[in-house]
Amino acid sequence: MEYIFSALQIMVLRIIDVSMGTFRTLMTVQHKKYIAGLMGFIEVTIWVFAISTVFRNLDNIYSVFGYSTGFALGTMLGITLEQKIGSGYLQFHIISMQFADKIADTLRINKIGVTILPGEGGRGGVAILIVLISRKREKEVMDIINEIDPGAFISVQSANAYRGYMPSRK
Repeated sequence: MEYIFSALQIMVLRIIDVSMGTFRTLMTVQHKKYIAGLMGFIEVTIWVFAISTVFRNLDNIYSVFGYSTGFALGTMLGITLEQKIGSGYLQFHIISMQFADKIADTLRINKIGVTILPGEGGRGGVAILIVLISRKREKEVMDIINEIDPGAFISVQSANAYRGYMPSRK
């Protein structure tokens, strides 16, 4: 019974520290160095307790599985929480062969800024739509694009926004 309790303890510690690692990475990308530093301190402190428990119980295979399971679940939980909180910005590059104007108009009606650039594709000229939004609006933008042109090419990256047209809706 002690082996199972130890494994569960390790798993819970790993879930917490790996989830924090996901947020720390996000804070680092967003240049929030003090928050990232504090989270890193807490994350590594928890990790040290978890790994020391594993090393004290190397004869307990459940500890190793608890460590591995905690890492996997912590990764999934961290990503899920980050998606729910949705801090920061995303930049979309959208290429639609036939519906670029309709996508741009619909996004603008929904108070989402769009910049259209000319581009050259393998089959000739295309329009490239660039959209910068808060991460919380990702699903809304994807739904709009998919409703108008399910075959549109979409590339999404994390972005830092310093100034410009960024409506505060949602």
